[in-house]
Amino acid sequence: MSSQTVVSSLYIGGQWASPATTDTFDVISPHTEQPIGRVPEPSTADIDAAVAAARTAFDQGPWPRLDPAERIAAVRRLAEIYQPRQEELAQLITGEMGAPITFSRSAHALLPWAMIGALADVAADHPWSQTRPGRFGGTVSVHKEPVGVVAAIIPWNMPMFLTVAKLIPALLAGCTVVLKPSPETALDAYVMAEMLDQAGLPPGVVSILPGGREAGRHLVSHAGVDKVSFTGSTAAGRQVAAACGEGLRRVSLELGGKSAALVLDDADPETVANGITVAGLMNSGQACVAQTRILVPHNRTGEFTDALAAMVGGLAVGDPFDPATQVGPMVAQRQQQRVQGYIESGIGEGAKLIAGGTGQPEGLDRGWYVRPTLFGDVDNGMRIAQEEIFGPVLSVIGYSDEDEAVRIANDSEYGLSGSVWTTDTDRGTAVARRIRSGTIGINAAYSMDPGAPFGGVKGSGIGREFGPEGLEEYLDTKSVSVAGG
Repeated sequence: MSSQTVVSSLYIGGQWASPATTDTFDVISPHTEQPIGRVPEPSTADIDAAVAAARTAFDQGPWPRLDPAERIAAVRRLAEIYQPRQEELAQLITGEMGAPITFSRSAHALLPWAMIGALADVAADHPWSQTRPGRFGGTVSVHKEPVGVVAAIIPWNMPMFLTVAKLIPALLAGCTVVLKPSPETALDAYVMAEMLDQAGLPPGVVSILPGGREAGRHLVSHAGVDKVSFTGSTAAGRQVAAACGEGLRRVSLELGGKSAALVLDDADPETVANGITVAGLMNSGQACVAQTRILVPHNRTGEFTDALAAMVGGLAVGDPFDPATQVGPMVAQRQQQRVQGYIESGIGEGAKLIAGGTGQPEGLDRGWYVRPTLFGDVDNGMRIAQEEIFGPVLSVIGYSDEDEAVRIANDSEYGLSGSVWTTDTDRGTAVARRIRSGTIGINAAYSMDPGAPFGGVKGSGIGREFGPEGLEEYLDTKSVSVAGG
């Protein structure tokens, strides 16, 4: 992006509105460390206006009262509007948060578009009403109704994908939505606002207000909000859950992870290393589902470590707009410093530095980059094995037998994702069933399928996204009984 994008309006209640204050923030390129955009910073008054519009639209407007087929048709219109803007979105997201352009085109732009249509299909198949015989006579009808005003809070690492993951099921359910994207990725959020504007939703149904923590806190605690859907760190998720508990609001949380790739003794080292390029290092390692603990059998540690070292050492690091780049910069300087701190911690705790390390990658004199790093001889109790790093840092952990491998995989406060690598898929599936995690892939990273629920256990969150289970997160259940004659 050669020029700076300046936005002067906020998207409140389906209309472009002047902000209540003159406060702004800059969107910074993590590659050049220079501003690429400036947008208004929403005040509490702007958030109040957005919630009020959503409240009115839900309590009095047509959207919650439409037949589900009409809402599905509106969402399909949005997918049609989205399709020709995919490259624009990919370029914006690479500029905002530094994702390699090839990853932006596939995961940040194409995948969300595909998800919109697929989630509409899920809604089309959903049982919105059912009639059952009463066990004590008469009949009971069970109806699915929208939960109300939804506050959806989106992090910076997968901005458009997570926007779709929350916004589309909420709209399909008949909810009204106030969406708060992260300030680091505000520009693509404005593209979504433009697309929603073209889709012709009723007034008040959607507001989009990119903002920081203060905006998020005010939105989460707002008395006009019925449900909060939050994706972010586990620490922040606990605060959100506490606020929702105080107000008795519905809440779903998709939080952190420290997932294990459990490599069985019959797996192929090259296959594993190639797979971990995606499973462990997607989005430059800035992914909650990243499988950064690589569990390998002691009797084959050398083979797997050598293959992983060759993979990590051969990664192309640099300009995220270069199609050859595999690892781009961290989203912000604070994130670069955080990841560097974990690398220093691993060295200090006695892990063996096999590839990478501290310092700026060779040939890069600017940008918030980190050298892709591989540690060996890692004990699962070390910080680098227990805490979410959110960067391109992998740890190889040895195990003696299958039972110990499962125990190590489960020895974590998190339970979001994971994988099992083997030439015997039946054996791999049996091992996967023993791992306490919301999602598991066999011989690959877990595949985000819109028909299947995604989410975690333990410190990785509450609730599910995608599939009928994800739609249900935005629905209440009403029973109507009719006395028997």
